[in-house]
Amino acid sequence: MENRHCSELHAKVSCAVITVSDTRNKETDKSGRLIIDLLRGAGHSVKMYKIISDDQPMIQRTIREATHHRDIEAIMITGGTGIAKRDVTIESIQPLFDKELPGFGELFRMLSFQFDIGSAAILSRAVAGIANQRIIFSMPGSTGAVKLAMEMLILPELAHLFQEATKDI
Repeated sequence: MENRHCSELHAKVSCAVITVSDTRNKETDKSGRLIIDLLRGAGHSVKMYKIISDDQPMIQRTIREATHHRDIEAIMITGGTGIAKRDVTIESIQPLFDKELPGFGELFRMLSFQFDIGSAAILSRAVAGIANQRIIFSMPGSTGAVKLAMEMLILPELAHLFQEATKDI
């Protein structure tokens, strides 16, 4: 479904891609690579790509670095959104938000339920928000979740979100 409100926006957004994982590296990070490929395929650029461990101080440091990087306008995070003890991405990034975008998590879980994993969608804690006029999306680590979030929610609205987050500056 095309959003007519955004169909005339042609802004290309400069992004950071951050994978939170204790086990992945650049050769095995399928979800991070998928995000990069989808962003570039839509005409956006990737200015930063990092894989960091499930460590709250490291996650916060990396997000702060990205939100203060002059060439980064949006941050895509994959991993660490589950309910295991090591999953601390949400606890790490939510305090950094100036504004939260609850619709992203709500819609992501609904779409996950309908099109991907059924009732297991209740385990997802995917969130989005704005920090220092940068858009931040936090998605689960699976490639199915990344594909769903990117294609159905993030890419159709990324230019519009960037325009809204920066229009009063």
